[in-house]
Amino acid sequence: MRKLVALAALAAMTSPVWAATQSVTLSVPGMNCATCPITVKKALTKVSGVSKIDVSLDRREAKVTFDDAKANVEALTRATKDAGFPSTLAEAAK
Repeated sequence: MRKLVALAALAAMTSPVWAATQSVTLSVPGMNCATCPITVKKALTKVSGVSKIDVSLDRREAKVTFDDAKANVEALTRATKDAGFPSTLAEAAK
């Protein structure tokens, strides 16, 4: 029993306490047809830590929610660029 408590305490100390869910809006100006948002969403889905994606062709943007311990804005913009749709951080979503 003491080993179990010690292991639980060790796990709690080594896990990142500062990890949080982040939401950002990416500007994706190159989207210009109905299949573009599908491609962008598929690329973002492959980024580890991404939990929610909402892509709008009309606004030419992607709202992405992700675990900041597993992903970051650079990984998101790299994913869209690698899919043929360069993006930039538009603003932090609220």
